[in-house]
Amino acid sequence: MNDAPDISVVSPVYCCADCLRALCGRIDAALAATGASYEIVLVDDASPDAAWPVMCELAGADPRIKAVALSRNFGQHCAIAAGLEHARGRWIVVMDCDLQDRPEEIAALYAKAREGFDVVFAEREVRRDGWFKRNSSRAFIALLNWLSGADYDYRTANFGIYGRAVIDAVRSMGDRARFFPVMVRWTGFRRTSIPVQHDARGNGGSSYSLRKLLKLALDIMLSYSDKPLRLVATAGLVISIVALAMTAFSLYRYLHGDVTVAGYTSVIASMWLLAGVMLFCMGIIGLYVGRVFEAVKSRPIFIVRERINL
Repeated sequence: MNDAPDISVVSPVYCCADCLRALCGRIDAALAATGASYEIVLVDDASPDAAWPVMCELAGADPRIKAVALSRNFGQHCAIAAGLEHARGRWIVVMDCDLQDRPEEIAALYAKAREGFDVVFAEREVRRDGWFKRNSSRAFIALLNWLSGADYDYRTANFGIYGRAVIDAVRSMGDRARFFPVMVRWTGFRRTSIPVQHDARGNGGSSYSLRKLLKLALDIMLSYSDKPLRLVATAGLVISIVALAMTAFSLYRYLHGDVTVAGYTSVIASMWLLAGVMLFCMGIIGLYVGRVFEAVKSRPIFIVRERINL
């Protein structure tokens, strides 16, 4: 690591071929002002557009630009993990490639980190996303904080600068479901955040459909919290107490001669209610068993197809 650059900029690439030249140009201009040596690690997450040829062109023109192509689409956070595996810098900047994360903010992040922090998150005071994405993100973060007891801030995301020790700790984690910001917070290193400007997308729209967002949310909640299992246990205990109370009440009525024939409606309603609760609880447990099954297989979270300048 003696010849390692001061800063590595890691950016997963998906459906943003038209942004890449501007991204690299703005990163170069921003870091030239700091005097720091740097490299750019672009990770092609099987982008369906012409991103890889553009990445090859950029890497061919500048050896500081590293290009990594994954064998298929593994998802944004797995692509970030692939970039971290190839980044050599003493400080690592993680940012999206669509220019919503402004390269011009890297200098401020770097300056703040050198004050003695291991992690500096970029805090988006005004998000330039659509109404649905802003509010769904806020709702998801609130739910995640409730389930996990974390203090994750919806105004921060992947964009930030991270010390080598932080990145090495994240790389050592064997989590199958990756969510980079939560993994960074779990390490416990000294962290802070600074306000940054958030821009509109430089090209296209978000690649996250509602189905993908729900799947990501479910993966994260099951991987970073066992609270659903504890809620299931609590629900079972409450239902048992209610059932015991109803049994005691029925016995009391029997002993006092106040016995009536149970109605068909109440019996059917009770059966369906208990069956629904049991199936729901079994489903929650089954999801966790599925996570264990995926972890036991120990498959890699990404596969590299090709590398340039590495």
